[in-house]
Amino acid sequence: MNATEIRSAASAIIKKAKELGATLAGFALIEDLKSAPSFTFAPQMPGAGEGVGTRENALGLKPGQVAWPEGARSLLVIAVEHPEAKPEMDWWFGRVDPPGNRILARVVTQLGEWIEANYPIRTVHLPYHIEKGGTYLKDAAVLAGLGCIGKNNILVTPEYGPRVRLRALTLDAIIPQTGPTGFDPCSRCDTPCRRACPQGAFDRQRYKMKDYGQTQLPGRTGVYSRPVCNIQMENDTTVATEQTVDGFDTPVKVIKYCRACELNCPVGA
Repeated sequence: MNATEIRSAASAIIKKAKELGATLAGFALIEDLKSAPSFTFAPQMPGAGEGVGTRENALGLKPGQVAWPEGARSLLVIAVEHPEAKPEMDWWFGRVDPPGNRILARVVTQLGEWIEANYPIRTVHLPYHIEKGGTYLKDAAVLAGLGCIGKNNILVTPEYGPRVRLRALTLDAIIPQTGPTGFDPCSRCDTPCRRACPQGAFDRQRYKMKDYGQTQLPGRTGVYSRPVCNIQMENDTTVATEQTVDGFDTPVKVIKYCRACELNCPVGA
């Protein structure tokens, strides 16, 4: 494909992603992602690969390390809006994925099939978890132009603030990157997101530039602690109760993880 064909394909792919249910979509170059903040910090972070949300490493990866599919050159990132009025999109019903995850998986699966049917491009639908072959979606979304990493350590988009969920697939073609942008609503914000954290995950600087060799750290300046955030997630799991839910024959435990830092962000509210 020549440059004109690539640009045409990129535009058509983003349009198709939205037709299938994505709210936002954009492209990032994998070569640039390899030096993005999370990709360089995570393998050094104490406790990487531990806590709620991690999975058993079946790929022989070191903690925090990303494995890219062979031949992957670009990453297509999609976002689906998760409004406050639909909290159930993020709930776990027993061991069943949240409905929001299933929406994302469907969109990416169908999009990959459509791309391969219409262009000489091979795609790989990445799993969510790093340990299973996933990637750092927030950094990818920044390079794809979807938003910025906020002081709450979450992707913040202009349209929906941090109230989105992400998924990605790789392409074996070099697609022009659609970001980053200069969007930064946090520069003059008094961080209600940080104050809302029930565990104080942003209460002090935990990581410093001199120790990690980079200026972009968790929470921008090293103040965010994933292990502390995990305490709240563990609490949420502990207090979850069994409920009768449509679609299940018997009551299931419904886990409703904390969204305090996300829902207290004024952007896109």
